[in-house]
Amino acid sequence: MSTSDSNKNGKAKEKRIKNNQEKKNMYQLFQDRAQLRGEEARLVRRIVAILLAVIIIVVVGGGTTGYLYIKSALEPVNPDDDSTKTVEIPLGSSSSQIANILEDNGIIKNSMIYRFYIKFNNASDFQAGEYDLSPSMTLSEVTDSIQTGKILQEPVFSVTIPEGKTIDEIAQLYEDKANIDKDEFIETVEDEEYIQTLMEKYPLILTEKILDESIRTPLEGYLFAATYQFYEENPSIDTIINSMLQKTEDVVLPYMDQINAREDWGVHEAITMASLVEREARNEEERKRIAGVFYNRLAENMMLQTDPTVLYALGEHKDRVLYKDLEVESPYNTYQITGLPIGPISNFGESSLISILEPEDTNYMYFVAANDGEIYFAETYEKHKELVNQYLDRE
Repeated sequence: MSTSDSNKNGKAKEKRIKNNQEKKNMYQLFQDRAQLRGEEARLVRRIVAILLAVIIIVVVGGGTTGYLYIKSALEPVNPDDDSTKTVEIPLGSSSSQIANILEDNGIIKNSMIYRFYIKFNNASDFQAGEYDLSPSMTLSEVTDSIQTGKILQEPVFSVTIPEGKTIDEIAQLYEDKANIDKDEFIETVEDEEYIQTLMEKYPLILTEKILDESIRTPLEGYLFAATYQFYEENPSIDTIINSMLQKTEDVVLPYMDQINAREDWGVHEAITMASLVEREARNEEERKRIAGVFYNRLAENMMLQTDPTVLYALGEHKDRVLYKDLEVESPYNTYQITGLPIGPISNFGESSLISILEPEDTNYMYFVAANDGEIYFAETYEKHKELVNQYLDRE
């Protein structure tokens, strides 16, 4: 082998050694990178696992806490305490007032939970009187006890407030049936300072929205339709208003979850919608269907165009709405505004509230409350125009 060949072989060998070393370095680099990626992946998995564990703990813990809270509220205050306490349920007490009295006297744990309890168990006809009650009694035993008492006296008078009545009409009924001055009643419900005190007392149903400067009367729609019994000859207007608001709260409270489930809605919007349905419909079937029509129109950003809002905007009682009436400018006139009116146009019944929370799923977009007392529904504007021409006399 020549010197030249020997040099060539030496260089080739060095080259092979260099290439092998580079391959080893590259392999080591890949291994290092793979190990780093593996460590990063394990770190990410650890972080995700920790976050999921935290979320699960929060959710389960919150749910468990809520469950235990309600479960505890449904149990006796003290099962081992058989001592009794005389508790007086005054005449004319609402279910909310009774619940507060029982909680204040240590007979139940939570007045709000008890109100839900009696609502869901359809408990009613609570009797005024004095009862010997014990902290060891179950809610069922307490409820049974105050349903079997004796009325101490008959009410001096009763006033029935029908559904679909305005504040003005309600004031007139109290003047006719209870010798309450109508003007003084109206003046009271329009006194902002007085309204503020009521808002503090009934925060679940009375919100800042009732004080909007465009609202005609803050409590419009909030004085519930029911029969009210009074046990004194000259009840104050404040007593009357509180009785009616308490009744509204009693009715609305069990539906709060459904009300709040609607996006951008609260009690004010629910009561406003319920008042529209109340003024348009005559029975439960019509209420649910009309509510469905209203929701369909709202979804399409269409005006609701319901005549009772025109009459409320006019402040008049008329047998029929004319074309010129539709032009009145008012935040209540649904022929001039899109969406709900600024507030309720009357009080409502529980059936109307249920209808706007559980409306009929329908394709109807229009309806006509005809002069013959019937309501005719239509899916298209062309059919609606036919019904208007056939059944309405607008002039």
